[in-house]
Amino acid sequence: MKKPTVLVTGGDGFIGSHLVEMLVHKGFEVKALSLYNSFNSWGWLESIDCLDAIEVLSGDVRDPHYCKHITKNIDTIYHLAALIAIPYSYVAPDSYVDTNIKGTLNICQAALENKVARVIHTSTSEVYGTAQYVPIDEDHPLQAQSPYSASKIAGDAMAMSFYNAFDLPVTIARPFNTYGPRQSARAVIPTIITQVASGAKKIELGDLSPTRDFNYVSDTCRGFVALAETETAIGQTVNIGSNFEISVADTLNLIKEIMESDVEFVEDAKRIRPEKSEVFRLWCDNSKIEKLTGFTPKYSLREGLEKTIQWFTDPANLKRYKSNIYNV
Repeated sequence: MKKPTVLVTGGDGFIGSHLVEMLVHKGFEVKALSLYNSFNSWGWLESIDCLDAIEVLSGDVRDPHYCKHITKNIDTIYHLAALIAIPYSYVAPDSYVDTNIKGTLNICQAALENKVARVIHTSTSEVYGTAQYVPIDEDHPLQAQSPYSASKIAGDAMAMSFYNAFDLPVTIARPFNTYGPRQSARAVIPTIITQVASGAKKIELGDLSPTRDFNYVSDTCRGFVALAETETAIGQTVNIGSNFEISVADTLNLIKEIMESDVEFVEDAKRIRPEKSEVFRLWCDNSKIEKLTGFTPKYSLREGLEKTIQWFTDPANLKRYKSNIYNV
């Protein structure tokens, strides 16, 4: 029998590259979309262990004609392509509209025209904003506390409109804070690990009081696959998280402990979000995905951090990161 063919948009990114690996190992025919560039760079896809087993496509979800072209003869689309950096969304919000809203429209329209059997659209816990109650379930109000989160709220609505209006078999996967190998240095966990590994004695950070629901990347990817394989998830928005809350400060101290470091954390005003934009509390209620699919996370935070630290402290991986530069 012909193996099902899947398309991963944003396959060149952090989560996307891990998802590509997982899908290949599960026996799927995988096409991975990498953002077109003149360097012919495929991002993190160049680091995966199964590059020869996939088809890499270079293009852009912002082009509707290209989206229609690449979604032909596809069984499932995992739509991860997005602009995700919150600080950059303060200065370049139009870019987020083009990629996160119009890009989602293009993928959904193309999927509809090409009769794609399943579309897993990627949301983010940032759409909830600071928790009004915890743990946060899928009925929690949405709060646009940054241009990034506003664009993702709109992108989610666009995807769900295609389910309601045209019966496109869409599921909105809403992961909480994913971390692990290959994550961008703009995120707090790689920021700490790379600087400690580079010998820093003081590390400049933003507000350490917010809480997060951190999830190791392979658990997040398992959640995506579980949702794609569950018919009852069609037309649903589903959180992917651990149901465990920890402050950024406590997370950083755990990293210090694992790395046996005495590094000092110093507050840097330029890294602090505007007051009304900071999301102070995220804690996932993951009961819905467990009920629909049986999914539960495999990795504790300590276990995930140990694997992440092991990867980042490999000299070959560490040299990919500019640990002395503040990434927005």
